[in-house]
Amino acid sequence: MIRTFLAVELSEDLRKQIALVQQDLQVRLGGESSKSVRIAWVQPSSIHLTLRFLGDTDEQVLEPMREAMATIRRSHPTIQVPIDRLQAFPNLRQPRVLWGGPSEPWLKGDVAKQLTALHREIESCCRSLGFVTEDKPFTPHLTVARIKTGDREVGQRLVQSGACDRALSVGVITVGPLVLMKSKLRPTGPVYTKLWEVA
Repeated sequence: MIRTFLAVELSEDLRKQIALVQQDLQVRLGGESSKSVRIAWVQPSSIHLTLRFLGDTDEQVLEPMREAMATIRRSHPTIQVPIDRLQAFPNLRQPRVLWGGPSEPWLKGDVAKQLTALHREIESCCRSLGFVTEDKPFTPHLTVARIKTGDREVGQRLVQSGACDRALSVGVITVGPLVLMKSKLRPTGPVYTKLWEVA
């Protein structure tokens, strides 16, 4: 068994822009000046748009999944997803994850519906291959940081800084080739290896 997920890779330009957003956020949040706050910043080279986390995966499923994903990819257009706002899961008051993603108006538009249709087909394929159905709705996002401790304090700093109130102009993710990534958990953070790509 290997730990895997389906994703879309980012352009180098987008990674550079995200790194600048992270630097700005570190300044706005005052670094980790308080001992009660611990933030893990995601390396820009590791950031991607996760379409479906699979978890423990039987290696015999990899090839049938590649063929199925190639068929799905051919039946959907290339989608441009703008990264123009900063948000937090589960909320801004007690953030556990800071992420960049598209604006609310974009999420209500036609292109977002195309992305939802693609995700629905991927979900259906995963279910047919024996993966447990994911019930939570799909929110396209790029994780930029994880708050390990001090979420309330980080939430207060986020609100005071107004970081989530302003529009970002980071760039767009091109949802084109789909990739299957292997994730190996290490003490220093996960290490990702691309297993295949369908264009």
